[in-house]
Amino acid sequence: MSKKMEIRKVSTSYWKDAFRRLRKNKLAMVGLYIILALILIAVFAPWIAPYDPYEVNYDEYLKPPSFKHPLGTDEFGRDILSRIIYGSRVSLYVGLVAEGITVAIGVILGSISGYYGGWVDHVIVELTNIVFSFPFLLFVIAIVVSLGPSLTNIFIAVGITNWAGTARLIRGQVLSLKESEYVEAARALGASNTRVLFKHILPNCIALIIISATLGMGDAIMIEASLSFLGLGAQPPTPSWGAMIDYARDFLRTNLWYSLFPGIAIMLTVFGFNLLGDGLRDALDPRLKI
Repeated sequence: MSKKMEIRKVSTSYWKDAFRRLRKNKLAMVGLYIILALILIAVFAPWIAPYDPYEVNYDEYLKPPSFKHPLGTDEFGRDILSRIIYGSRVSLYVGLVAEGITVAIGVILGSISGYYGGWVDHVIVELTNIVFSFPFLLFVIAIVVSLGPSLTNIFIAVGITNWAGTARLIRGQVLSLKESEYVEAARALGASNTRVLFKHILPNCIALIIISATLGMGDAIMIEASLSFLGLGAQPPTPSWGAMIDYARDFLRTNLWYSLFPGIAIMLTVFGFNLLGDGLRDALDPRLKI
């Protein structure tokens, strides 16, 4: 058997063992099922939603939950269930794009910092410390306010402010891996720094990247909901869970269900990503291998 085949077999075995450990983690599987359900709801929203989420009908003004409207209606007579279903698209979109930007920036800067060291490492570490020194949510709000309220600007704000944690994790991993024997062997064979970093080191950081991204998606969804609650996220009439809670503030005493159901949607989504992220951390940690 060739060396490449042996390496491939070991890699395949690692991911199979990780999946086996993940399946044994009941809480992680609950999180996975919640996320899969959310994805299916977002993809098939036009067929699942009982009403048009944008349709205004003042005859149905603030109706309580009923057989016709299972979660009631809002102040414009729009079906809340339909708007929550379509709001899942906004939340997933923000989670994927915003966390994708965060991971991309964090992985690039963290790997460069850890591998090259010296003044490059010093500059990136100090930049990371500067980002950490700002109150996170206030930093995001300041950026969105300066750029203008929109989903696109939320992506930019989250990417600019949230990469430092990922960069620090990747830097630490790269620092430990760059002294490994296989890295020294690659250098001895004449591999360039770029090849060593992207071919031999970063592939061994994939597990850490997956865990960081999964946990980060819950944070990104919560940030979007917070900004939409403040009127800085998705703009009307786009269905957004955070914006729905904001609109419901004037009706808390008389129509508590209006804000309750979007809040439950946010809670379940973030809860699912956190459960899955914790489960992936345990499953992908080689030190837990039996």
